[in-house]
Amino acid sequence: MILDKQENILIITQESANTIELVKKINARYDEIKHDNIIVNLFSFENLKKSDLVEFLQISKTHRAAKHSFVIVTNKISTDELPDAIMTVPTLKEAFDVIEMEEIERDLGF
Repeated sequence: MILDKQENILIITQESANTIELVKKINARYDEIKHDNIIVNLFSFENLKKSDLVEFLQISKTHRAAKHSFVIVTNKISTDELPDAIMTVPTLKEAFDVIEMEEIERDLGF
C-alpha cells in the first residue's frame, strides 16, 4: 500500500490485486488517516468485480459519516452498479473534482 498525501487528500495506491488485503490495511491504519479525504486508486487492477469494490462499503460509510470524502478510482465498474455509499470515478482528476464538490457542499451545509 502506497500513501501519497496532498494537503487534506490522501491517495492510497495498491499494487497487488487483492482488495480484501487492501481493506484490511486501510482498517489497520484508519486512526491515522481518518481526518483526510481519501482516494483509493485501483486503476492498475485488471480484473475488478463488483464484489471487490463492495469490500470498501463499510469504510466508505464510516468515512462519509465523519464528513470526509472517500472516492475509488477505477474504470472497470460503473457507480450505477454499486451501493450509493461507494463513489467511483474513472480518473484521478475526477476524484479530485468530486472531493472539491463534496467539500463545497459540506461548507454550504448540504
